[in-house]
Amino acid sequence: MPHIFNPTVIREYDIRGVVGKTLNIADASALGRAFGTMVARAGGNHIMVGYDGRTHSPDFETALVEGLLSTGLKVDRIGLGPTPMLYFATFHSNASAGIMVTGSHNPPDQNGFKMLMAKHLPGGGPIYGAAIKKLAEMAAKDDFVAGQGSSRIIDVRKTYTARLLQDYTSSKPLKVVWDCGNGAGGDIVHRVTAQLPGEHTLLFADIDGRFPNHHPDPTEAKNLVDLQKAVAEQKADLGIAFDGDADRIGAIDGKGRIVAGDQLLAIFAHEVLQTHKGAAIIADVKASQILFDKVTELGGKAIMWKTGHSLIKAKMAETKSPLAGEMSGHVFFADKYYGYDDAIYAAIRLLSIVGSSGKSLAEWRDSLPSTVSTPELRFPVSDERKFAVIDEVKKRLKNAKADVNDIDGVRVMTEDGWWLLRASNTQAVLVARAEAQTEAGLARLKTLLSGQLEASGLSLPSF
Repeated sequence: MPHIFNPTVIREYDIRGVVGKTLNIADASALGRAFGTMVARAGGNHIMVGYDGRTHSPDFETALVEGLLSTGLKVDRIGLGPTPMLYFATFHSNASAGIMVTGSHNPPDQNGFKMLMAKHLPGGGPIYGAAIKKLAEMAAKDDFVAGQGSSRIIDVRKTYTARLLQDYTSSKPLKVVWDCGNGAGGDIVHRVTAQLPGEHTLLFADIDGRFPNHHPDPTEAKNLVDLQKAVAEQKADLGIAFDGDADRIGAIDGKGRIVAGDQLLAIFAHEVLQTHKGAAIIADVKASQILFDKVTELGGKAIMWKTGHSLIKAKMAETKSPLAGEMSGHVFFADKYYGYDDAIYAAIRLLSIVGSSGKSLAEWRDSLPSTVSTPELRFPVSDERKFAVIDEVKKRLKNAKADVNDIDGVRVMTEDGWWLLRASNTQAVLVARAEAQTEAGLARLKTLLSGQLEASGLSLPSF
């Protein structure tokens, strides 16, 4: 029977929508049939399925599995946990594919699905872009294979925890506060910290998809206030925060300062480039110029790439990069690990560096050059208009012979620094950011950015 998805849920990197409005149980079943068909036609027969802590995730998982079984696949259900645990289960078991029911860091009334296929299969790697659109087309045409699959429930938590701890390299005990944000990583963080040296305090580790304490998005400063307070009260060495499905990391140093995603990547690059001389290190267009300059200084090849976890993973595979990251806190280790974004693993690597280097996280942060920058600003622009605005801005900048990197929106270099404007692939918003050496320079960059928006009939909110 044909199935039509609400077009707003077909995103660039995943499928995501508002439960009961744009996304429902029938969508989960149809996705199971479509993705199961895609896997089967690629020659696969074995898929891993997991779900996060949202109140509606178990029902979505049940319907998803029913759809997968109808295509004849062998389905292993790993249950409740973080998205990286699903990735781990897929890689560790050599499964053909994996699919996670998760709304990531979105509000509690939203949910969705992240998918990947084994790299040895045609179309292998993260499922995004055209492949997601293809799934919707298959459902609309009732283009499914039929079969009788089998399922079983398996527990990978112990094996996953052991793998996370495998690359912990410091014996120095640290005092660490972990803010799980009531997200899906809580149980695994409990298991990991029970086996780490040092003193560990867990905040909001009970998995609760209503997120009663604060929203689990570590890129927003307001969501890190509880962690900053606990780090100060306990005189901790550092604090770690996670998003709703624990594939993005946030960090607080011992002085209570936020350590941004690009700053963390610069710290990780120090270690990784010691064993991968001259390797490519990838970051998205929102990252600080400090990061790209630091990678070059360390002898690496700095690559600026498009924002989006699926796009970054694909670029890593292409360039054989051992490390990549995004401002949003996605960190991808192919050095010693599998190359996907796992915030708990990134935390283990961060603790190892701090514990073994003799430098606190605050000292690592202070070793990086200082700049002044805006926060990431997201402001509403309709899906129909947002990409057109970028095209208009790009054309004007080209006519003005500006220094522009247009790999993802426009990132414009000036004597003062740089400013960025890009269209989100997941929301009806434009994203802006600017970075300069001085406050006066930052003001000039903001004026340039505002001028371009005004020329397209928009105004930039104050920031």
